[in-house]
Amino acid sequence: MLRFLTAGESHGRALVAIIEGLPAGLELNLDRINLLLKRRQGGYGRGERMKLEEDRVEVFSGVRGSVTLGTPLTLVIYNRDWENWQEIMAAGSEAILEQRIVKSPRPGHADLAGGLKYRQEDLRNILERASARETAIRVAVGAVAEELLSQLGIKVQGQVVVLGDIQAQVAPQIVENQFLEADPFYCSDQEASLKMLTAVDEAQRRGDTLGGVIQVRAEGVPAGLGSHVHWDRRLDGQLAQALMSIPAIKGVEIGCGFGAASLFGSQVHDEIIYQHGQGFGHRTNGAGGIEGGISNGEAIVLRAAMKPIPTLVQSLASVDWQTKEPVMAAVERADVCAVPAAAIVGEAVTAWVLAAAVMEKFGGDHFEETLLNYRDYLQYLKR
Repeated sequence: MLRFLTAGESHGRALVAIIEGLPAGLELNLDRINLLLKRRQGGYGRGERMKLEEDRVEVFSGVRGSVTLGTPLTLVIYNRDWENWQEIMAAGSEAILEQRIVKSPRPGHADLAGGLKYRQEDLRNILERASARETAIRVAVGAVAEELLSQLGIKVQGQVVVLGDIQAQVAPQIVENQFLEADPFYCSDQEASLKMLTAVDEAQRRGDTLGGVIQVRAEGVPAGLGSHVHWDRRLDGQLAQALMSIPAIKGVEIGCGFGAASLFGSQVHDEIIYQHGQGFGHRTNGAGGIEGGISNGEAIVLRAAMKPIPTLVQSLASVDWQTKEPVMAAVERADVCAVPAAAIVGEAVTAWVLAAAVMEKFGGDHFEETLLNYRDYLQYLKR
């Protein structure tokens, strides 16, 4: 079973992940992993923190000579901002607890709910872990998953398709990464991207924030990943949960998604075809590549809606944690728009779920075993 855990606070020393279940013999390219981390930090509308940090992953265990050993893989990303916070965030009794206290919960954040649940006096003890900074290490984990998938011919790509009320025209297939990386919103529609620039500038001028919709597309995924047998093995459920776990994501759809609710069944469901030498397929892809919790061989198409970032320069009304008197919410450094970053995180978490499904089905203590099992299965599908 492929699984991972992360640890670390936003202003702590580092973010850490331990991955278990990777086969031995998988070659990792750290430059490609770091490139995905760089893309997460990019995109128009990011805040001052992204200018300070320069995320690069270090491997502490599980790899020798760029090849996995089959043992737990430990990834570390150091926080450069730690030098400004080490006295406040220290683990020992020397920590200066009376500085940078947060006592006015911010609407839209985990401050209030987390403070109540964990009985905290300083809400910093909630926001440090609830911060979207944690997604940096999850992107590194997802980049490892993409390394595995790429060697099986599976590609995953995230992009921005909506920002505010601006709707982009989306390409019906994965586009060249170099094209998306050159766009300030990781958007394949340059005309829409120019309008997005204006919208973010206007939101920044008003001290406000913007949300949007990301799309993640996975191509080359064979039929047969996931299962209809139990609720927690359904691939669509696993992907939806992964996307919903990204901070600020409030809705997920697969294929035609919510649009299917207003259509007739004859307009939604995909007719089945068969081609000799290729196997089964579909005329359309309204299902988004998943039927009955199982991948059906078509491209997997996911969309996730991201709310506007809740930390506002013009802060909203709140209540003092101790006195219960009305106050304005605390303000931490934040972005005007992080939808492009969410597209990269969405790509990473999708890649992880697909990689886990691949290892569940094809197994292998060494990656050569996985490849042999996978290639044999592809031949079976063609027959």
